[in-house]
Amino acid sequence: MRLIEKVWFENNKAKWWLVPLLLPLTLIFWLLSSFRRFAFKLGLFKSYVIDKPVIVVGNIGVGGNGKTPVVIHLVEQAKKLGFNPGVISRGYGGTAAVYPYLLDEHSTPEEAGDEPVLIAKRCGVPVVVGADRVANAQMLTAQGCDLIISDDGLQHYRLQRDIEIIVVDGKRQFGNGLLLPAGPLREGVWRLKGADIIIYNGVNNSNFTALLMSLVASNVINILSGKVVSIDEFITDNNKINAIAGIGAPQRFFDTLQTAGFNIAKQQGFIDHKNFTQDDFNQFKSELPLLMTEKDAVKCKLFAQHNWWYLPVDAQFSEQDQQVLQQILQQVREENNGSN
Repeated sequence: MRLIEKVWFENNKAKWWLVPLLLPLTLIFWLLSSFRRFAFKLGLFKSYVIDKPVIVVGNIGVGGNGKTPVVIHLVEQAKKLGFNPGVISRGYGGTAAVYPYLLDEHSTPEEAGDEPVLIAKRCGVPVVVGADRVANAQMLTAQGCDLIISDDGLQHYRLQRDIEIIVVDGKRQFGNGLLLPAGPLREGVWRLKGADIIIYNGVNNSNFTALLMSLVASNVINILSGKVVSIDEFITDNNKINAIAGIGAPQRFFDTLQTAGFNIAKQQGFIDHKNFTQDDFNQFKSELPLLMTEKDAVKCKLFAQHNWWYLPVDAQFSEQDQQVLQQILQQVREENNGSN
C-alpha cells in the first residue's frame, strides 16, 4: 500500500503530518470541483443528453470499490431483459491511436485499459473508451446500443444520466473522510444522497439505505489454455499457491483467496492498473501455481506461464436486492419506450 493510502484508510498516526500539509491543496480541489459542479447545474457549462438511457456506475472516492463487477452484472441483466447494452469507460492507462476507440477482439490493455478489455471479453458487448464520454456514448448508439452503461464517470457531468449507482467499499468506506489529496474522496459523502442506488461491497455499517453486494467465485481459469477448474478441485491438487493483485485494494483479493481455502505461500500487491512485465514475477517460485485477478490476467497473457491462473468473480445480491436492480432496468425500459 502506498504511503498516502495508509494515511487515508488506516489512520496511520506516524504519518499524521501529511494531512495538514495537504489540506491547502484539498481546499483548492474543493473550490475547483464545487465551481465546476455548480457551473453545470446553472447551465454555465453545457451538458448533453443522449437519445438512449444512460446508467452511470461510479464512486465518490479513488481506488477499487467493485464498480466493474457491478457493470458486468448490469450488462448481463440488461441482456436478459432484451436490451442491447454497451459500455463506456475512460480507458485508464490506454493509449489508443484515436478516440473514441471502439474495442474489438484484438484490442489490448495497452490500447484500451485493463477494465474495458475485461468487460468486452467477459460480456461480448460493444465497449468504447475515451476521455469524452459524450462522444463515447454517441458511438455506442451508432452501433445500435439502446442502453449505455458508464463504468465510472460519476463526476463527468457533461454526460447527463438517467440513473446513478454509487458503489462503496464496505471495508474501507470513505477513509478519513477528506477530499483529495488529504483524503481519498472526489466528492463528499453528501453526494450519496443524490444517487438512485447505493451498493455496498461487503458490509454496510453506515446509516445509508443500500443494496448489499458480495463478490463470489467458483472456478479458476488458466491464462494460457483457458482451462476451467473448480476451486475445490484446484485446492485439492495444489497444496500451496503464490498470488498477486494489481487492483485498488489488493488485500481484498488475498482475503478472498484465504476465505476460499487457498494456502498462500507468497503474495504481492501492486498499484491499481499496474502495467506488468515479466520482471515483476521473478520473485515467485516457478513450481507453484500463480493466481491473480481477472483484471491482471488480461495484461499478463503475452508472457504468462503454463501454471498461471486467474480467479473470476461475480457480483451477487440477495433476491430482494436483485429485484430492485431489475425494477430499475424495467423502469428505464418503460421510460425509453414511452419516449420513442
